[in-house]
Order: sequence, then C-alpha cells, then structure tokens
Amino acid sequence: MNGVAETGSLDADVLVIGGGLAGLRAAVAARAAGARVVQAFHGRGASQYIIGFNAPVGHADPRDGPEAYYEDTMAGGYAINDPVLVRLLAEGAVPALRELEALGVPFARDGDRFAQRLLSGNRYPRSVYHPEGIGKHALERLSARAGELGVEALAGYKAVTLLRDGAEVAGALLAKVATGELLAVHAKATVLASGGIGALYADSTYPADVASDSFALAHAAGAELIDMEFVQFEPTVVVHPAGCRGMEMPTAMLGDGAFLRDRAGVRFMFRHNPGGGELGIEKARMALAIQQEIDAGRGLPDGTVLFDTRVLAPERLESYVGHCRRLRAAGLEPALEAPRVRPAAHSVMGGIRVDASLHTAAPHLFAAGEAGGGVHGASRLAGNGAADVIVFGGIAGQRAAAHAAKAPAASRDRARIEREALATLQGSSGGADAPRPDEIRDAVRATLLEGAGLYRTRTGLERAIARLEALAQAVGAGLAMRTPRDRLRALEAQNMVKTGLHVARSALERTESRGAHQRTDHAARDDARWLRHVIVEAGSSRIAIQ
Repeated sequence: MNGVAETGSLDADVLVIGGGLAGLRAAVAARAAGARVVQAFHGRGASQYIIGFNAPVGHADPRDGPEAYYEDTMAGGYAINDPVLVRLLAEGAVPALRELEALGVPFARDGDRFAQRLLSGNRYPRSVYHPEGIGKHALERLSARAGELGVEALAGYKAVTLLRDGAEVAGALLAKVATGELLAVHAKATVLASGGIGALYADSTYPADVASDSFALAHAAGAELIDMEFVQFEPTVVVHPAGCRGMEMPTAMLGDGAFLRDRAGVRFMFRHNPGGGELGIEKARMALAIQQEIDAGRGLPDGTVLFDTRVLAPERLESYVGHCRRLRAAGLEPALEAPRVRPAAHSVMGGIRVDASLHTAAPHLFAAGEAGGGVHGASRLAGNGAADVIVFGGIAGQRAAAHAAKAPAASRDRARIEREALATLQGSSGGADAPRPDEIRDAVRATLLEGAGLYRTRTGLERAIARLEALAQAVGAGLAMRTPRDRLRALEAQNMVKTGLHVARSALERTESRGAHQRTDHAARDDARWLRHVIVEAGSSRIAIQ
C-alpha cells in the first residue's frame, strides 16, 4: 500500500465484510432492520459449493427437533461447545430455512414436506438440500434481495485493516483487488464474515479468495481467538479423477448407502466403528480412521481409499446432480468406478470469540460464519458448517443494526483514523532476492500440513512454530513486491503466518486428544483437565486457558 496518497471514503451504519452466505445474510438482516449497509467482498468464498444444511424440521423423522439437534451438536463437539451458541443454532435453523424458502430458494421436497438427508454425526436425517446444491441458489436470491433493499455492494474489495478510534473499531480500510486503490468505510458497527482459515494448509478444500484474513484483522483490532487448534479435515476429498481434485464427496452419500473401501475392497470403517461402519460417526473420527488405513498401507498407492458410489441405487446416485456431472466431466463414471479420496484440511472449529450477540471483545466488531468460533467445539457435525453461516449471519446482521442504532453520534477525527490505518500497512519492500509473497504462502501451507495436520506431536509442533516464526521475520524484513496485487498478496501472506502461529501454539498448549485435535504424545481425552478453552489473548500471542 506504499505510495498511495489519497483514500476514498464512505459512511455506513453497518459494514459487512464478506460476500458469502454469512455476509449476505448479515447485510440483508441489517438493512431490513433499517441500517445503512455497505457490504464489501472479494468473492463468494465456499458458499457456492454448499449442498444443504441442518434444520431439525422433523419431516424425515418426527423425533427430530431443536432439542435433539442441540444434543447432537454438543456431543459432536466433544462437550466443549459454547452451549449458548449451540442453543441459538438449534433454535434458529428452522426459522432461517423458512426465510430462505420465502425468498424462493428451492429445496428438495417429498410431497409437501422437505426432503432430508442423513449426514455423519446426526441421529436423524435433518439436512435440507437441493440436488444441485443450495449454495448458488441462495447466493442469487440473497444478492437480489440485498439489491432490492438498497445494500451498497462493493465487489472486488478486500479489507486490509480495521479502522480504529482508540480501542473502538470504526469500520475498515478496503483495497480494490485489481488496482490496489484504497477506500475507507467508516461504520458504527462492523461484521466480519470473511471466512475461516482458508488455504492455510496444503491439500485444502478452500477456494482461493479465503486466506485467513478474518482472524488476523480481528485479533489486531482487540478481539480474542478461541480454540484455534481444532482444525477439521474433511474425510472424503477427491484425489482421482484429477479433474475433480479437492471436491468433497458428501457424507450424505454414505447415509444413502455408499461405502468406503480399502485397496483390497474391504469396508474398513467397521474396524473403527463396529456396528455402524460409515454411519453414526462424526467427521473428525472418520477422517482419522481413513488416515489410519492409509498410514497402515491398506490404502491405494496414491495414498487414498475408495469412495464406492457403484453400490448406490441409480435414483440415489443421480440425486447428487452436481457431483455426478463433475465426475463424468472429469472422465469417471460413478456408476461403474469409485472415486479415490483422502482427508484434506477443511475448516476450523475455533475462531474469533463472540458472545450471544456475536459481538467480539473489540467494541463495535461482530463476527459470523466461520470467522466466529465456539459453536462447534472440537469437531463440526456434517451439515453444521452451512447451518452456522446461514443462522449466525442473520443474527449478526440483526444485532449489528441494533447496536448501530443505539450508538451515540460520535465526533471522530476521520483523517487521523485513516492516517493511523495507513501507518499499519507501511511494510518494507524487499530487494530482488527477497522472497515473494507466494513463496511465503506455500511455506506456511507445507509447514502446517506437516507439523499441525491430522496427527500432532510436541516435536512437530515446536518445529512448525520455529519455521513460522522464521517466516514472520522474513515478512518483516520485506518481500519482493512489484505490483499492487503483490502488496495485497504480501498482506495475505502475513495474515497466514500469524494465523498459522495461532493454530500451532494453541495445539501445543492442549496436551490431550479431542475431536479434530489429535496428539500422539497425549493420545487420551482428558476431561479432568481439558474441558476448557485455549484463548489467544487480544493483541498479543499470549495464551490463556479458561
């Protein structure tokens, strides 16, 4: 950002940062509540790939309801979820479903009832869905609704730092990705809904426009981070066919009758989940089981297992329209050949610490979707990632609008606030032999996969921390930057290094194994000592156990 002399300026009651379903839900809810809303986003994140989400409407099984959903989520999170947030999720999912339905989002139906699928870790079929995925449909309907309501959309912008007036968050400084042009948006309340860890790990399911910025921005502005050690690996991510690499094979297919097989054709999940096999097991345990099979040499030569779609009834298989289409386009006929899969980094259960209003420890700053932490505990039920963004996005928008309405008319020194924001971006540019931003990104991704992957040890985590600290020094010394895009990539690389350190240090601190965090040197779950949270304190690298 060096060399930029002038910054444009806008005003808003509520600034929403993020263009996925969490951001759109927040923007629509805040505008419907009467707030002036600006929404800034680079892309749509992972939302376009959402197939469905958990909503305990009880149409597939009348025994289901908010209480059963609450219990399943708490159990799936290994008992360290925030129960207040889980209650909000459980009770808010069906109203959110009705709101999306009223906007015209199409859901699969069984007569006059919602069709529902059984996803891993859930007792009952509770995922509402569309055969081609609800993500794109919901994005289209919510985008249209935001435009009708008068939300001001700033497409192609990234937040590079949050504006501060003392301890208070006062909006954000944005950069246009294509040009590096800066724009300050001054707001009474700001909602961070810009995704989670992003492509922090090599071999990840994340789209390129999510780079873990949410955590670095919030932490620098005075927010706390919670339970960053819990990184979930999606258990069944395609490796072959190569044209579908990184695509998730939905666990709903397993609920519909697909199997996981080793290289000898054995359904190995019964070794890990007797009596249930692929059913009745949440994602963290399934990913660990698959990796154990691969590590034991029972996988295929490319380090994968088979996701056997061949055994599905034709009508069941063809109901996964998007997956079948992509597999066939890549040269694999799923009725005749099984895709090959293995675990890949997918999501973080921790994140920015929020209260029941989704307010952070930083005044006037809210967080929603995967940016926020606490609801999922140590592992996230299948279908709860989408439920999270849809439910909490709406709540964050409502609460941010109410907060802005109550905020006194502040007489802020806007020029000073913008100067101070610009000063935080004045990093040095290295010489020709300095590392490039993408080299730092690649090093972070490789370091975390090796040292803080599915299985962790003290030695591996300490090695990862040392490597990340060296990368932080390299970033501080200056990166090779020749274009405005290079400068944005340098900021992303810096944020990835910071977030990677939060993950590795938190994992080193938790000396037990729970859910998505597995320490081979502390292999047991320890409820006596560890029914607690690992907190990265605001504005520092200090860790607190609460």
